[in-house]
Amino acid sequence: MIKREVIYFEKAGPVNTEACVEVVKRVVSEEGINHVVVASTFGDTGLKFAKALREFPNVNLVIVTHNYGFKEPGTNELTPERRKELESLGAKVYTGTHVFRGVGASIRSHFHYSEEALIAQTLRILGQGLKVCVEITLMACDAGLIPPEDVIAVAGTARGADTVAIIKAVPSNMFFNLKVREILAKPRDW
Repeated sequence: MIKREVIYFEKAGPVNTEACVEVVKRVVSEEGINHVVVASTFGDTGLKFAKALREFPNVNLVIVTHNYGFKEPGTNELTPERRKELESLGAKVYTGTHVFRGVGASIRSHFHYSEEALIAQTLRILGQGLKVCVEITLMACDAGLIPPEDVIAVAGTARGADTVAIIKAVPSNMFFNLKVREILAKPRDW
């Protein structure tokens, strides 16, 4: 039997980021899970985790951003300067197609349905942050930035971090083999 503290935040959002940082540090220290994947659109959340995890030199920190064109064609919210800053702190920064968006977003806009949207909406039953934790884990594994083993995934609702989970990573073509092992923090109001 495993007993572990789970944090349920009263409200979603960036106010919970520091608590999520502490959860991740505790799990890295106690469990020895050395792969951490963090969603970060502008790099602010990624920067907080990169600075906090410097005390763990064996941690493989992967920051997953929006893809180019997520908001407007040819643009990305993460500036080149912030990317360099994250990389200078030892983080790997990944920008690629979102598993639950990609071509499915185009199909959905024309036909009002896609398999990717169905999966994303189903995962949102457990919270926006958990949906993103699953998605960034798949993306980082697809890119070869994390191995197919237990990782810590961190995401949030809009900005900041409010969800932390331990996930057995797999590449996206093996999606149904992915396991959400533990939810360590999430908002109650989602």
